[in-house]
This record gives sequence, C-alpha cells and structure tokens, in this order.
Amino acid sequence: MIDSAAPPSGFCRDCLKEQAAQARRCLACGSPRLLRHPELYRLTLAHIDCDAFYASVEKRDNPELADKPVIIGGGKRGVVSTACYIARIHGVRSAMPMFKALEACPQAVVIRPDMEKYARVGREVRAMMQELTPLVQPLSIDEAFLDLSGTERLHHDPPARTLARFAKRVEQEIGITVSVGLSYCKFLAKIASDLQKPRGFSVIGQAEAVDFLKAKPVTLIWGVGKAFAATLERDGIRAIGQLQTMEEADLMRRYGTMGRRLYRLSRGLDERSVEIEGEAKSVSSETTFNDDLARQEDLVTHLRGLSEQVAFRLRKSALAGQTVVLKLKTADFKTRTRNRRLESPTRLADRIFRTGLQLLEKEVDGTKYRLIGIGVSDLVDPELADPPDLVDPQASRRAAAEDAINKLRDKFGKTSVETGYTFGKGRRRQ
Repeated sequence: MIDSAAPPSGFCRDCLKEQAAQARRCLACGSPRLLRHPELYRLTLAHIDCDAFYASVEKRDNPELADKPVIIGGGKRGVVSTACYIARIHGVRSAMPMFKALEACPQAVVIRPDMEKYARVGREVRAMMQELTPLVQPLSIDEAFLDLSGTERLHHDPPARTLARFAKRVEQEIGITVSVGLSYCKFLAKIASDLQKPRGFSVIGQAEAVDFLKAKPVTLIWGVGKAFAATLERDGIRAIGQLQTMEEADLMRRYGTMGRRLYRLSRGLDERSVEIEGEAKSVSSETTFNDDLARQEDLVTHLRGLSEQVAFRLRKSALAGQTVVLKLKTADFKTRTRNRRLESPTRLADRIFRTGLQLLEKEVDGTKYRLIGIGVSDLVDPELADPPDLVDPQASRRAAAEDAINKLRDKFGKTSVETGYTFGKGRRRQ
C-alpha cells in the first residue's frame, strides 16, 4: 500500500519466484501479479475470504456458466445470497431483493442455494487453512482469520509466501478462488482482503495504517452501521481522519464504549487475537415464503421439511439437542422466537417437529408469516439422545421408521422417501 521510489523486493504470486525490486513482471513466468511491501515478511495475521463463494462453486460445477452472470437466490420474495462478479458489474449485490436484482441484470442465471454442497466445499477450504496453522477463527462458511505467528519454521517460508501458496492450492485443487488480506491486526487484515477482489492479495502494514485509514469513511470501522453512521454524520464526522484528531475521553463522553472503539480502530489499534473455533451452539434451518402464510396446514408442511433438515445435520455432525427453538417472522418483519426444553436430548426429526408443532399452534392466530424456522440448542453427545419413551409407546415405532427412512435416503437420495407432510411440497407453490 505504501508508494516508494525504491520498491522493496517481493515475489510472484503465480510461480512464487523472488523478484528484483525494479521488475514489473515476473522474470520467470511473465506474470504481472507481483507482491511487494516493506513489511511483507514481518506480518503474520491474515483474513482469507472466498470470492463470490456460492456462485464460484456453481461455476466450478457447471463450466457453461463461466462467462455468464450468476445469482444465487430465488423466489420473488427471496433475496440475493451472492452474485458472481459479472452480475455485480450490472449492480447486483448480496441481500438485494430478487426482483430488483433481475431488473438490474435480467439475463442472469438464477440458481437456488445448495447449502449442503457449499458447506462441504467450505469444510475443504477450512481443512487446508488448518494445515497452515492451528489458529484459525472462522467468521462464516467462506471466510476466516488466521494467525501464522511461529509457522515459518514449519513451512520453511514466511507467512506471506505460505498464504500465496495456499491461494494457489485452493484454486488448483478445489476449483474456486480466494482473496487474502495480510496485516498486523484483525481490523486491517479484513479490510485488506476486500481491496483487490477477486484473486486479491493486499497488505496493510503498521507504518502506513494511520495514513491509509485517514480518508476512509467511518462506516469502514467495525460496528458502525447505518444508524450509528447517521449519528456521527449529525455530529459532522464522516471520515476516519476526523476521529484521529479527537481525544479518547471526548469520544467516550459522546458515544460511550463505542467511543473507545472509534478512537482505537481509527488509529489502527486492534489487540484482538485469533480465537480458535469453539463448538457449535445450535443447529437450525429456516425458509422464507414466496407469499405470506397464515394457515396452520400451510405452515406445518414447511415445519416438517425443516425439521428433517435439522435432524439430517445433527446426524452428520454427531450431535443432539435438548432445546427446540421455533422462529417466525411476521409480514411486517417482526420476529417471534419460542422454545421448549425436552426431558432428554434428541436428533429425531419426529421429536423436533412435534415439539415445534406444539409451539406453532399457539402462534396461529390469523397473523401472516413470511418466514418459519426450527432448530435445536443445548447440543450434546448423540449417545444421550432419544431414550425409549414409556409415556408414548408409539414414539419408539416412529423412531425406528425414521431410522429406516434415513438409511434409504442415505442410499438413494434425500427425496427418495417423503412423509405425508412433505410429499409433493416441491410441486406446490410455496
């Protein structure tokens, strides 16, 4: 990021050969993708972000989509999950309503999300990250912080070269691309990873941090959303450079604990460490309807299908949950959350569904809903789950039937066997 009359030496991101300071292209392979920075070989904290992840996976699996605008989403009431860079050129953005996305890019190919496939690819990328360092902190399915301090002896290379090799490997072995941000702290590493997407590798060093941030908008600071940005705007604060001239006490007096964050991050001060991923706290699934639903019989169909998805994920993750959580979102975007703790943990779709149904029945009062979700929390080892039910002798039969259905689905596919609740769901209008 620093301009210099005498640029430092670096390396080629394509062939990884060292480069002379004056070279504009790689002397070995001719690539213009040379990486140089005065602090290049001293920085160890990285943020890695997969480029247009869902769309990239779909393009990998269908080469005919390579040069086409692709939107992952669907349904007139849905939103864009992600869009490839071709679609973004036309103005399509994540979280944009689908009808607006298609107005902006009517020639786009729309693909409904396949979360199981994306999760599988995400795990492959995550496994490669963990080969670089045990200090990996995932932020989502397709991005993570990595701390490569102390890994130079292991990889026989400084972190910058290790990360470049990682990016090449992901592209060659998994078939998608990533962007890398390298810095001395989390805040700037995440900013750096967005600077040259796709296939980017950007470096922000400590010496340049304050100058780099000076002209940037305050919304670049983590935690400054639209509402808080409006508050700062009313106080005449738009650029991070303005915060750099203010005292910490003054900012805290105005904005409380957020004032301290503004003071520190505006100066590139961020002492947060990379935290190793903890255990999952819940497993859930939800869906947004094309049209608002109010009738119980319409909601129940979705509830059953979502319960089966949750049960499938619990089985694949070797988990069980003791608290069932129902989520509903009304037509005016108000969220209702209801939960019930079970006497024993479960990973059965039948128990999840029946408990969710009991919670749902109390919410069917004529209210129109745009979304329903079901999940379980208080996760435990599956060996503790679903003991024989002496009160409901039919429960054991339903559990045995569900086990048989699961075996058939594992062998012949998830839609090979359907229950009465979900049969024909895919053929009915949601």
